[in-house]
Amino acid sequence: MAVIDSRELAREVEEHTERYVQAFNSGDADAVNSMYTSEAVAVWEPGKPLTGDERRASVEEFLTRKPKMRAKTRHSYVTGDTALLIVDWSIATTDDDGEPELLTGVGVDVLRRDDRGTWRYAIDDPYGDGV
Repeated sequence: MAVIDSRELAREVEEHTERYVQAFNSGDADAVNSMYTSEAVAVWEPGKPLTGDERRASVEEFLTRKPKMRAKTRHSYVTGDTALLIVDWSIATTDDDGEPELLTGVGVDVLRRDDRGTWRYAIDDPYGDGV
């Protein structure tokens, strides 16, 4: 599978969520992981932040379940090279027993624009509304 490179990453913050959903639904862990800064923090389980190799491995493991995501940006706020997104999302997947499971939440995400002008996650908190 092709990795999303900097030419394909969102250059407009409004495009980021749609590009992330496309990468996620493709099942390509490299493409998903390319959408994060190298030091990004993800909080996919409330209270348990992941960074670095642990975050990347978590993406790879979760995508083996062939999940499908829907997401829509509710609000976006940009100042300079930093953006805050509030995102409504759902993921149809399977649980540890292979049974269908629907995950939902309101994400609070911080993006950073890199030196190429593309946006990447610095903080990804899909359950941000619960804090």
